[in-house]
Amino acid sequence: MANDDDLFAPPPRSSNASYDASSIQVLKGLEAIRRHPGMYVGGSDERAIHHLVAEVLDNAMDEAVAGHANRIEVTLSAGNRVTVIDNGRGIPIDEHADFPGKSALEVIFTTIHSGGKFAAGGAYQTSGGLHGVGVSAVNALSIETVVEVARNKELYQQSFRQGVPQGPLEKIGAAPNRRGTSVSFVPDTEIFGELKFKPQRLYRLVRSKAYLFAGVEIRWKCDPAILTDDTPHEAVFQFPGGLADHLKEQVGGRECATSDFFTGRHDFADGQGSAEWAVAWPLYSDGSYSYYCNTIPTPDGGTHEQGLRAALVKGIRGFADQTGNKKAKDIAPEDVMVGSELMLSIFIRDPQFQSQTKDRLTSPDAARLVENAVRDHFDHFLADNVDRGKALLGYVLDRMDERLRRKAERDVKRKTATSGRKLRLPGKLTDCASDSPEGTELFIVEGDSAGGSAKQARDRKTQAVLPIRGKILNVASANSAKILANQEIADLIQALGCGTRDRCDASQLRYERIVIMTDADVDGAHIATLLMTFFFQEMPDVVKKGHLFLAQPPLYRLTAGAKSLYAKDDEDRARIEATAFKGKKVEVARFKGLGEMNPQQLRETTMDPKTRGMIRVTLPQEYEERAAVRDLVDRLMGKEAAHRFAFIQENAARVDEEEIDA
Repeated sequence: MANDDDLFAPPPRSSNASYDASSIQVLKGLEAIRRHPGMYVGGSDERAIHHLVAEVLDNAMDEAVAGHANRIEVTLSAGNRVTVIDNGRGIPIDEHADFPGKSALEVIFTTIHSGGKFAAGGAYQTSGGLHGVGVSAVNALSIETVVEVARNKELYQQSFRQGVPQGPLEKIGAAPNRRGTSVSFVPDTEIFGELKFKPQRLYRLVRSKAYLFAGVEIRWKCDPAILTDDTPHEAVFQFPGGLADHLKEQVGGRECATSDFFTGRHDFADGQGSAEWAVAWPLYSDGSYSYYCNTIPTPDGGTHEQGLRAALVKGIRGFADQTGNKKAKDIAPEDVMVGSELMLSIFIRDPQFQSQTKDRLTSPDAARLVENAVRDHFDHFLADNVDRGKALLGYVLDRMDERLRRKAERDVKRKTATSGRKLRLPGKLTDCASDSPEGTELFIVEGDSAGGSAKQARDRKTQAVLPIRGKILNVASANSAKILANQEIADLIQALGCGTRDRCDASQLRYERIVIMTDADVDGAHIATLLMTFFFQEMPDVVKKGHLFLAQPPLYRLTAGAKSLYAKDDEDRARIEATAFKGKKVEVARFKGLGEMNPQQLRETTMDPKTRGMIRVTLPQEYEERAAVRDLVDRLMGKEAAHRFAFIQENAARVDEEEIDA
């Protein structure tokens, strides 16, 4: 047995490097922020550089929420400079007792964990800042920061470079008609490289802040020379209706389950803060969710989100019980929340966040406060107008039925057409009810938005919908391993159940018709081409037996008076305008995608067998000619770009001679 002393013998020396007190380094001042910006602003990417503006703007908003300011101005200038000005009290400029010779302003900008938001009953009852890090991080990560403060009719200024003061705070003149703080900074290229502020992103940030507090006016200015889109170079934001105004603008003219939005505001008991919310349920929407705490956006939600979710679910269940609907017990939070347009803003003392970037609220009391506040208002919203309550309940129950049906399909698994064996169907597949393939159709659509419209428009008994994400893999230029590893292709193979390549047997197909339904534009045509390539190569028997079709969605809706007609392309549009609407003023609406059609339009134009048109995709009559088709597919879709170039050269002249439908 080894001697115990041997256990503590030092290992062989691996290097001559010493490890003693001199190896321990203490980062002073703001050096830690510059070394590790990710800990303080989330990194050094585009999101992080815009977070700098949010930190300064949040301080100005705290002054407004506290009742000391009513106007804020945000300016983006040439040279990547942002200036934020408020008419609040102004940062204190007197000497700080713990830092002899330094003003409170200099301490705030050069010392982390400093600020007026810590002590109970201090300068702010509620605020977005809680660590005393934000503005000092902005200063540390800027090549130049200039701070001006107007207090007691005097104007003071101090400049910093990479967080280091370039001199003491100075009084630079009188300011008889001014008060408040101005912070101007330029992000350091050593940290952020050549990243520039995006005017559109800052414009949206400024506007969203104005919605969160009705008592503030925010002015936006941007040097016109740096604008690259239609973002205004000047704007003034003030919204007396708060989040209700924001929601109204966001929903626009879209049809909702109930025409009235659920909006409200509530002060918590004992001065613990307040909550404001606005919710709508558009009929055809992927939904959007905006959560804020003390004007700070919390994109990952948190405990305030949990409180709102609980209030809505319990409220709709309670209303269902009162109206005698027994199905409500199966309502899940996703049935109420998913697809809604939802905004929630709360103000509380001493909020707790998951990190310095404040993406998620973790304050335990927030869930209880929000649930209690919202639940009472939601109960009244449903009960005060029973028809409105029933309309919303019907919408939620429809979503619940759809969710439970999808779950049942995944659990029970419908039998295949002939063999009786069961399949594990892909989760995104919305299957039809029929157990027999006769008369059934599978619509393959691009994206969840178009998939949502198609699911609403379909005949549930005979029509199934499978959304795919973007442009499917080009199988003509991929090896077998890559094809089999692709999730979209795996979902297709799984849904169809007929095997691939040499094992493809169309008699095992779970649907009588497979319909490729893509947007009526160039991208849609490209996706359709990729899908046809997939079926030709991987499921040739399906194409040979005539099971593959192309849907023909319209590109335009033409309206004159009360009459509306649809046109599939420009040629069809010209024909309709010259015949059916000759001499009339025609309003033309162009569909950017299937998702822009409401379900009734999609059903009428593209999915209803009585009114639609489709193109069958076939192989040559003599299947032996498949080799010639194979050669053409390889030339146009294969790995060799030279073959495509040669084909273009050979056929370019035909463009001038023939009209080619894009």
